[in-house]
Amino acid sequence: MSDLTIVGAGPAGAATALGALSVEPRLRVTLLDRADFPRDKACGDGIAPHVLDLLAEVGVTGLLDDRTPVDRLRLSSRGQLVERTMARPAWVVPRAVLDARLVAAAQSAGARLVRQRVRSLEDVGHAAVVVGADGARSVLRRALGRPEGPTALALRGYAPTPPGRRGAQVIVFGTERQPAYAWSFDRGDGLANVGYGELLTDRPPPTRHLLLEQLEALLPGSTAGGAGWTGHHLPLSTARWQVPDGRVLLVGDAAGLVNPLSGEGIYYAVATGLAAGRAAAEAIALGRPSTAGRRYRSATRPLLSRHLRHTALASRLTRGGPVLEAGLRAAGRDQRVFDDLVELALASGRLTPALLRGLAHGLARGVLPAPRPVPVP
Repeated sequence: MSDLTIVGAGPAGAATALGALSVEPRLRVTLLDRADFPRDKACGDGIAPHVLDLLAEVGVTGLLDDRTPVDRLRLSSRGQLVERTMARPAWVVPRAVLDARLVAAAQSAGARLVRQRVRSLEDVGHAAVVVGADGARSVLRRALGRPEGPTALALRGYAPTPPGRRGAQVIVFGTERQPAYAWSFDRGDGLANVGYGELLTDRPPPTRHLLLEQLEALLPGSTAGGAGWTGHHLPLSTARWQVPDGRVLLVGDAAGLVNPLSGEGIYYAVATGLAAGRAAAEAIALGRPSTAGRRYRSATRPLLSRHLRHTALASRLTRGGPVLEAGLRAAGRDQRVFDDLVELALASGRLTPALLRGLAHGLARGVLPAPRPVPVP
């Protein structure tokens, strides 16, 4: 018998277990996953330092001490390029490594890992609280009747890192099929995580061949020697994220939380997982598991509510080339603008005054018509 059952043992699920056990170490927590660990997972593999900050709150430290940090970020669109050192380095860690370590940390804290495929809410309904951390195609999200939002499709592989892209995370925004971008994230071991993704629209979905073709067009040479090509869907966040009441919670990708600017989802997964775990443990301890949803909503609103409105707005604005390139010009001139842009794309940052001023100035410098003013939520 389990007090808390978590469906999916990726970063969101493991973080949920860690959050719950940090509140009540004696809680009976079960992690269910259809795969054995370690296992691969399609992803860009970028880990922002903010993720490690969150994990440190529940006693998980030193998780990536043996990995090589990456402190350079290069962004380009239509010839406009900016490359700067990030305020804090990030890491590029294959999910086979990251997820296995997080699961081990959850098990050390007291969680039980069981290999089991969950096909319906009835499979796990015996627990006091259930958390869906089962990814983009979440069974539990469908069971709750939660609608799907905008979705992107990406293809990821691993290839030798060219000399010009070593020690950096490189992103090149698409020109023909927007919004889209190609990436090359150096792992520090001679290989890079490379890929291409685009928003799914009314046009026919891209084929594997087209995804590879676009990747090579934007990042020439990136597919040479590549292997491990895997496609995956990214459920992008919107301006409004609704957390319903009740004892069934959704976290990470299952909750439709992937940054629409960057495609980053690990930060959201860990942040919402920890919050859901804490909320569940508190509700169970009080004998009121049905209050878990309300507690979860109260915990996540200050962290994500305004941030999600700002990322949604920024995503809409930058779908047009002029605004995106103005932002890159501004980031190239001003380290503060660059840092604020990184915070917005990788963690819980907002459209700061410095970022908005830089965007307006970048538009003026580009001798391009500025968009109609949009109020910042």
